[in-house]
Amino acid sequence: MKQPFRKRSDVLGTDRRDGSGEIDSNGDDLARRFSWEIAAIAVHLQEIHNLWAKAVGVTGPQWLIIAALAELDQGQGGVPVNIVAKMLHVDPSFVTTQSKMLEKRGFLRRKPSSEDARVVKMSLTDKTYKQIAGLHTQQRELYGFIFGELNYRELSDLTDKLTVLRNRCIKAVLKVEIER
Repeated sequence: MKQPFRKRSDVLGTDRRDGSGEIDSNGDDLARRFSWEIAAIAVHLQEIHNLWAKAVGVTGPQWLIIAALAELDQGQGGVPVNIVAKMLHVDPSFVTTQSKMLEKRGFLRRKPSSEDARVVKMSLTDKTYKQIAGLHTQQRELYGFIFGELNYRELSDLTDKLTVLRNRCIKAVLKVEIER
């Protein structure tokens, strides 16, 4: 029978003061459970994004391109395809293909960079900003519901910790690739 955790070092299976970084079976189980919770959260957030996409008449991946541009552009004259691709963790050719479809439907503009004609910068149209604004209240209420258990500081701390874990995951992927 597993013993309940008594202190933080028990959760991780190591006393962090010794710097060992080893995780025992209890910590391994907790890490696995954490991974499943994160995966489930990602699935549910994707479902929400798909509903917002449907509301504006685009696909889920197209919505993510629109959302990334809304987040990144901030009036700077567009965002390069490769930056959006990095944010979405997809190949730049996918963003190029989807952005061309979105451009044909009037959701965004694509133009060569004035600094380097090989670089295509994308920006949202006024039509798209209006559609996003129409969803703003619904999004705000939904995020309030989802994150309502956390105050600003707690959400900020959690986000910072998740960023650290994301960066460690990037390094872990490289480590596994090297070891193969």
